[in-house]
Amino acid sequence: MPRTRYAAAVSRPAGPSRDIEHHASDRATTRPVVSGTQGVVAAGHPLVAMAGMRMLLGGGNAFDAAVAAGFAAAVVEPTASYTLMGECVALVHEARSRRTLAVSGQGTAPALATIGAFSGRGLDRIPTGPGPDAHLSFTVPGAVDAYLTLLETLGTKTLPEVLEPAVGYARRGFPVYEFLHRMLDQPATRAQFAIYPPGGEAVFYPGGRAPGVGALLVQPALADTLERLVEAGAGAGDRAAGIAAARRRFYSGDIAAAVGAFSERLGGLLRASDLGGYRATLEPPVGITFAGREILAQSAWTQGPVLLQALGMLAGSDLRAMGHNSTRYIHVVTEALKLAFADRERHYGDSAAVPLAGLLAPGYLRERAALIRLDRAAPAAPAPGDPGGRGLGAGAPLAARVADPAPADGTTHIAAIDRDGNMICLTPSGGVFRKSAFAPELGCTLSTRSEMFVLEEGHPNALAPGKRPRTTLVSYLIVENREPTVTIGCPGGDDQAQADLQLVLNVLVFGMNPQQAVEAPRFSTQTLVNSFYPRAYHPGQLNVEAGIPASTRAELSTLGHSVSESGACGIGAIVTRRDPATGVLSAGADPRRPTYAISW
Repeated sequence: MPRTRYAAAVSRPAGPSRDIEHHASDRATTRPVVSGTQGVVAAGHPLVAMAGMRMLLGGGNAFDAAVAAGFAAAVVEPTASYTLMGECVALVHEARSRRTLAVSGQGTAPALATIGAFSGRGLDRIPTGPGPDAHLSFTVPGAVDAYLTLLETLGTKTLPEVLEPAVGYARRGFPVYEFLHRMLDQPATRAQFAIYPPGGEAVFYPGGRAPGVGALLVQPALADTLERLVEAGAGAGDRAAGIAAARRRFYSGDIAAAVGAFSERLGGLLRASDLGGYRATLEPPVGITFAGREILAQSAWTQGPVLLQALGMLAGSDLRAMGHNSTRYIHVVTEALKLAFADRERHYGDSAAVPLAGLLAPGYLRERAALIRLDRAAPAAPAPGDPGGRGLGAGAPLAARVADPAPADGTTHIAAIDRDGNMICLTPSGGVFRKSAFAPELGCTLSTRSEMFVLEEGHPNALAPGKRPRTTLVSYLIVENREPTVTIGCPGGDDQAQADLQLVLNVLVFGMNPQQAVEAPRFSTQTLVNSFYPRAYHPGQLNVEAGIPASTRAELSTLGHSVSESGACGIGAIVTRRDPATGVLSAGADPRRPTYAISW
């Protein structure tokens, strides 16, 4: 994994230009910023970014690009914790109408998924894989309807046009890349396939082993599923009718029937009828003001407000004077995140009862910030707050069990901006190979996102049919003078909001360009209840990447942090920017994964 390198500022180049191309700054990077004026697309793999760029080159807009890239990622990034039967969230800004919206493509709980259904099995948490209970957390697939809704309401291309790259990658294949090979080579994937045979053995382990780097990976069943969507709209007439026909086939036709039959065959709770009642939604975003800009996010049905709350707590600190990734800086940011995560665990969920206005109120956040000790790390999760004095804070630290965490995963992220100023940042996910069950007839896994519900009556995130689990998926927009200028996104489960917070601070406080922002070393607290089964809790643990110096780690340990090195604290970050004065578009893509940006 390439590491960020820092160099002293230079006043003039030294040596051949090729030697200083990426390094003539005070914060050197392994890649250059990608810039253009007509369009920029960044995604978790070059082929995914190219799928989006093909739409822009063909006269489409940023929303067409994101939809094409979203479908393509389901083919090219199957080990990035993402499946066609998964979910997504996004933030979009339409330049013409000046509308900024949050997109919920988060699937919902099936009708049979009730607290009683699990308590009757003697379960106090919703299980998933690795293991034989993955089918109990199957969730309604939401990403496809989100893509169709985006295309229908904001896009310009036809469905066959946006699906063409994905169908081609699935039908004709694409070269296996190092990250894909490495993930497939992990024993846990094949073990999970064996629990739900035949799994994806024939596709992903031809000849009994993971295909080598450069080998062609062909996915005929997934190509068939995608082509059914194309066929559905072939005789529908106009563009809108074609999209509607594809939606009917996926959510009410033979694809829905195949999903329901697969789940029922395994003993799962998901049925075809659950898909028939699902629709993605477009909602107002929520936001907070920080450093003279407005930061926008999805609401508390995601963990999006964690970043907003943390910013509010940090507003009174001189972060720049502390120094980027200094001991004091990491400590203060970490302690703010602990407080925000305590509120997340108690207050967030897909519920009208969430006291969101109170959680984001400046006075409340100042009260929370006052709990941060500069001389000592909180040894455990702090008590959740009680915004508005409604008796909702419970007045005690959250109760949680210490459990072995699931292996670190990261999904993927997509961002696009076009020459007109339309922009979108989209995070899709769901269906991790080692946690789900692979449906050979569909060519992909099903999402297990329902594992994020809690089985506690009255809790905002309590399981209920038709409800969204409080998802970890998030993305952010930075708004300057009422105009969105920057997109922020980084996969990584509970590390997502933490990594995104650091990206925002890198840009706004430390003046980093998009590439510097994504390459800078990161850190993440584990003093939280992990959103994924088995809901691990590791009080005091602070993960840091290799780029955090040993001296800083030692000082953090002295403050009471239990410091552990992690390969990545959030993986696959993307930052894109539009200069409102010049229209220049730029992007940074995380070298921790094969994330790439393309511009023209």
